[in-house]
Amino acid sequence: QVQLVESGGGLVQAGGSLRLSCAASGLTFSRYAMGWFRQAPGKEREFVAAISWSGGNTDYADSVKDRFTISRDNAKNTVYLQMNSLKPEDTAVYHCAAGSSWYSTEGRLYDYWGQGTQVTVSS
Repeated sequence: QVQLVESGGGLVQAGGSLRLSCAASGLTFSRYAMGWFRQAPGKEREFVAAISWSGGNTDYADSVKDRFTISRDNAKNTVYLQMNSLKPEDTAVYHCAAGSSWYSTEGRLYDYWGQGTQVTVSS
């Protein structure tokens, strides 16, 4: 069975940094696009970042562009989200997702989802 396990969340002050990791198992990792999404209480899930199979293409939400960086290490079956200059509005549960079609901003196009990791940014 496919498993995606996020880690690296926590509580940080505004302006701080966190690196989230998502370790995948049960799939051919290099054949899946990977994405990060987040959901805050009372809000809909929103796209954060995505990366293609080999890492040659990336996409970011405007709200995180130039602050967050998505990357992947196919040898380790892991995708990362480096988050810098964090803001209180970044507070959310962050989920990673794997999709066999293409990297996308739409969550419905992803096949598998992790349980999520909480990121809380204090002001």
